[in-house]
Amino acid sequence: MKINLNADLGEGFGTYRIGNDKMLLKVISSANVASGFHAGDPWVMTETLSMAREHGVSIGAHPSFPDLQGFGRRVMHILPRELKAMILYQIGALAGIARVEGLKVSHVKPHGALNNMACEDASIAQLIAEVIRDYDRDMILLAPALSELAKAGNAVDLPVALEVFADRAYTDTGHLVPRNQTGAVLQDPQDCVTNVIRMVEQGGIVSINGTCLPTQFHSICVHGDNKQAADSAAMVRQSLETIGFKIATLPDLCSQFA
Repeated sequence: MKINLNADLGEGFGTYRIGNDKMLLKVISSANVASGFHAGDPWVMTETLSMAREHGVSIGAHPSFPDLQGFGRRVMHILPRELKAMILYQIGALAGIARVEGLKVSHVKPHGALNNMACEDASIAQLIAEVIRDYDRDMILLAPALSELAKAGNAVDLPVALEVFADRAYTDTGHLVPRNQTGAVLQDPQDCVTNVIRMVEQGGIVSINGTCLPTQFHSICVHGDNKQAADSAAMVRQSLETIGFKIATLPDLCSQFA
């Protein structure tokens, strides 16, 4: 059995650094690299891609709303044509640096509020899926399981990898519990392991109230900006390997996508 373990990396900017990317890259198999709008800058992107290459990690663009101050986690309402251009700009920026580094950007995962809105708003989901298809129809869309974004990716015939989160709690409808609510973010690495193993054993998303929503999933995310991210990722990987999973890159899992 194969499964992917991903994390959001390169989320520093200028002299500011967030997360322990060096440690995470020793554990994960795919990296979602901030592409300049919520975090990241040309040098941070270059540095992150160089480290990813050393560890054989597959690369994805992590586009967001233009929101450095809010780390891309604030809701924004942008005209569709502008939002399309913003997403394309970020994919292209990372892809250009990756090419020089001898890497290929193989997937796209929207960040923060953009991702959350696309999970529930079919029109935003369709917009994102169409941008990716127009850029490269073989590019993988990494989308939350049971989301409108996953549906939109399938509708335009993109390869879609379904994702669940190790360090986030879910509502009974399969959406993420808002970050401002108690228990939304799991900080303890053992809680992350428990969350992941429960989803694997029950075959779907398990809500904060214990409700199971059956779904296939191909990838597990650990947010790189959490203080215990590296420890959580390492413990999650070890637990998955113990029960028989092989940790693989997203391109290595393409045959499993619907």
